[in-house]
Amino acid sequence: MKTILVIGIGTGNPDHLTIEAVKALNAADTLFIPLKGEEKAGLAEVRREICRQHVTRADSRQVEFSLPKRQAEGRAYVAGVDDWHAAIAATYEALFAREIPEGGTGGLLVWGDPMLYDSTIRILNRVAARGNVAFKMRVIPGITSVQTLCAAHGIPLNLVGKPVEITTGRRLKETFPQRSESAVVMLDGEQAFMAIDDPDARIYWGAYLGTADEIVIAGRLAEVRDEILVTRQAARARHGWIMDIYLLQKGEDFDDRA
Repeated sequence: MKTILVIGIGTGNPDHLTIEAVKALNAADTLFIPLKGEEKAGLAEVRREICRQHVTRADSRQVEFSLPKRQAEGRAYVAGVDDWHAAIAATYEALFAREIPEGGTGGLLVWGDPMLYDSTIRILNRVAARGNVAFKMRVIPGITSVQTLCAAHGIPLNLVGKPVEITTGRRLKETFPQRSESAVVMLDGEQAFMAIDDPDARIYWGAYLGTADEIVIAGRLAEVRDEILVTRQAARARHGWIMDIYLLQKGEDFDDRA
């Protein structure tokens, strides 16, 4: 049977790999590097650099492949993502059948942590369910963008005794601040923080976290939201892509004591 290693590689800094992740990279006969078009070429180069720094086995192979793009225009979000995942599953199935010999091991380098707002695991479950390629999967956790964001700002994630919600830009207004006083927002292509109208809300924002291009901005949301928006647009134009995340908070430690 074949083995697929799902390897969390952190947020782009080769120093963020765990020892377990480095061992996994070197356990794989074949490492798969996804290509996401010219504008996101930097993402593939980060993965190549991680391999250059950490892969020591002489017979390791790298296979680059084009990742299917999600068709968002004119599609309902859930249906569009479902079709996109199906296309990726078909791509993985063909790669595993062609590039991994029976008894061999392949490795997928997953940004951040494979268990946090990433779909690699559920897509691999689709591949397994199709029944055309038999494999076992092992997941190696990685440093998350949430951890890196808090480290960059030098803050704890939570307020004392209070919960933290992890959500998306699409769902932010449903929960913050009326249901959750601390909300980590991932996958926000629409900058949903611009629609939050609360004078007491604070934001801790970061992009390209853990890399030489890291940008962080923090403050009262009403005071820094425009700065974040302009900075984000400029950074995306400069690099051709952006990965950012932010934490919204309202309230203070111990402010709910009787």
